[in-house]
Amino acid sequence: MKKREFKLSTIIIFFVCIVVILSLLITDLLISRTINENIRGNLEEKAKIISRTVAHSTIVQKGLLDRERAAEIQDYSKDIQHAADVSFIVVMDMQGIRKSHPNPEQIGKPFIGGDEEKVLSGKESISVSEGTLGKSLRAFSPIFNEKGNQIGAVAVGISLNSVETALDQGHENILIGSIIGILVGIIGAFIMAKYIKKTLFGLEPITIAKILEERNTMLQSVHEGIIAVNKDSTIALVNKSAVKIFNKAGLPSNMIGKQVQDYLPQTRLERVLESGEAELDDEQVINGVSILVNRVPLIVNNEVVGAISTFRDKTEVNLLAEQLTGVKTYADALRAQSHEFKNNLHVILGLVKMGYYTKLKEYIKDLVSHQEDEVTSVTKRIKDPVLAGFVMGKLSFAREANVEMTMECHTIIPEPKDTSITHDIITILGNFIDNAVDSMASSAEKELLVELSYQEELLEVIITDTGVGISREKLDDIFMKGYSSKGQKRGYGLYLVNQSIKKLGGNLHVESKRNLGTTFRVEIPYRGKEKND
Repeated sequence: MKKREFKLSTIIIFFVCIVVILSLLITDLLISRTINENIRGNLEEKAKIISRTVAHSTIVQKGLLDRERAAEIQDYSKDIQHAADVSFIVVMDMQGIRKSHPNPEQIGKPFIGGDEEKVLSGKESISVSEGTLGKSLRAFSPIFNEKGNQIGAVAVGISLNSVETALDQGHENILIGSIIGILVGIIGAFIMAKYIKKTLFGLEPITIAKILEERNTMLQSVHEGIIAVNKDSTIALVNKSAVKIFNKAGLPSNMIGKQVQDYLPQTRLERVLESGEAELDDEQVINGVSILVNRVPLIVNNEVVGAISTFRDKTEVNLLAEQLTGVKTYADALRAQSHEFKNNLHVILGLVKMGYYTKLKEYIKDLVSHQEDEVTSVTKRIKDPVLAGFVMGKLSFAREANVEMTMECHTIIPEPKDTSITHDIITILGNFIDNAVDSMASSAEKELLVELSYQEELLEVIITDTGVGISREKLDDIFMKGYSSKGQKRGYGLYLVNQSIKKLGGNLHVESKRNLGTTFRVEIPYRGKEKND
């Protein structure tokens, strides 16, 4: 059974109401107790003050000493009772006989309640007892004459019904306040829920949770490393691929919450945060691990709120490039060989039709011999199969362009110990050969010589063509990014060649004469693989 999902507004209103109700209930209990104590204390103090006032009255004192003036006590007590709004004021002598009472018939009778003994012994007291007027709160004060001898006592009573009425009124006020508080809480919760939902683009919490889970799954499944920082340069997100690369570079895994500059001193994410401009396809080295990095600012409402960097181990990129280069070379070689083979078939067909079988035999023999010699020469001298396959493809490409390309390996070229260097050599050779073939498009003589030699861990590459050449003024510009004499969206080949040579720590020399040709000489460090490697 599917679990019921509540809306954000319902959840907020429910919890706010619970909090408000609990708070008000606790407050009600505490305040009610305090109010009860205050009301009771005020009534006790009121009764005590009235009893003391009556006890100090000369009318009462003389009425107790002089029987003829005893009636004045009733009149005085009645006036004070009405003025102070109390239930009763009873004056009694030392025998507990009433001298005043709200009911005149009770005058002359003993005081009822049993709580008057303490006051008849000269001490004030407060008590709750039941008498002829019902249960009441009573305050007792002794009455003394001028000589300090006790001559009686006064009792002031306040009906407990009045006390309970006052308490109920206070509790009712608290209850009204609590109800108003709950209503205000519900309205506030509804407004808060609307505001929060608007801030969250109208999404419910369960939807946000699903989106977050999907985003995290996607980020973790991406093969490229991803690291994101907030506007304070604090690392906020790192996926598994990034952790794997950092571990390869010897960096710790616990990086969340750290300053990116402290964790990766060579990073340029802080610069991206300041400039707000992306940096693409940049190479960075972390403890010997080379990576290709893209850095992009995160902009919300025209404000940079963070930056994200995606990167990949350059070794993997090089391997992928080698595979792509090999596939392209293989396809180019098949296309060139297919075209070349088609031309050969036309020659064979013509010889067959004319009946020149002897010539046909010699032609096929020369064709097979040339093909075997070319393959044997390349594979025997170049031990790297990727580089050898690339050269074979370029030989077919040159023949298809009617260029006589000669490949000379003056020494054995061993396999490189670092296989990543093959990609750079292919970049260098491929772009030089392609540019040489293009430069000989209008030349009468189309000859291209490619020379390779390896000695003392140094690989020398010489490419000589009979093309149109390069003017002296343009020699400094041909390696600039985007520069080309062939039109727009060109000019990246020689730029990549120059970048590869610089990366490998090599040297480049160019000699060119107009309409006579160009020679490129490249020397790069190249450590061959030993036989036991």
